[in-house]
Amino acid sequence: MPQDDTSGRYRSEVSGIQETMNPEWQRHLPLGAPLGWLGQGWQDLIRQPWPSLAYGFVVFLLALMATVMLFRLDSDYLLFPALAGILIVAPLFAAGLYVKSRSLANGERTTFREMLFVRPRAGGQVFFTGMLLCMVMLLWMRAAVIIYALFFGVNPFPGLDGVARLLVTTPSGWGMLIVGLCVGALFAGFAFAIGVFSIPMLLDERIDAFTAMGVSVVMVWNNMGPSMVWGAIVLALFLASLLTGLVGLIVVFPLLGHATWHAYKAMR
Repeated sequence: MPQDDTSGRYRSEVSGIQETMNPEWQRHLPLGAPLGWLGQGWQDLIRQPWPSLAYGFVVFLLALMATVMLFRLDSDYLLFPALAGILIVAPLFAAGLYVKSRSLANGERTTFREMLFVRPRAGGQVFFTGMLLCMVMLLWMRAAVIIYALFFGVNPFPGLDGVARLLVTTPSGWGMLIVGLCVGALFAGFAFAIGVFSIPMLLDERIDAFTAMGVSVVMVWNNMGPSMVWGAIVLALFLASLLTGLVGLIVVFPLLGHATWHAYKAMR
């Protein structure tokens, strides 16, 4: 439960969400606002760039290690769902970048150690939200396997090249693409709504996980246009990183992390 900083009392989930739904809290942001957040994120990145780039390098190494592990375990059929799942848990892994952006806004410097060992104002609530996001990612990966089995049966996995060929040359592949994209969009939309602003909120405020996730959903709903544009920008830059063999994550991940902090402050 969240604790009020002045009275020491806990706020309820309902009061936190109702507060955000109040017309005074609704922001009338233009569709171009996400470009401004991206610019602010870039400024945070180039100020004290090495901690941010080191952070991005750690994320790159984790993604690379996970990819190698899937191949070593003969689980390469999970590669595409796992890569897509990175977007689901990304807000949690970007917590250190939010800390740096907050410190820069306060005129303070942040060390790489402080970015790695985050001390959220909401305490362990951030880990509860992170666990939920990880569960959503695992559910998505399981759903992706089930969708594949529905269209291609339980036959041995033909390899990435074989699957790519099946997807573009067979009716079953086209059907799987359509269903997979629709189901993936549902998972991505849900994870985006509950996670994109809840993690920054839990770092910045004394609030519980359920309230933070609920308020995050309302913030996205109140600013649907800019939120959709921001989601499209995140997806486009992430896909660009994949085309570089994940190396692009070294720059793209910290850029998006810093920019998300400014998106949160603009909407909150």
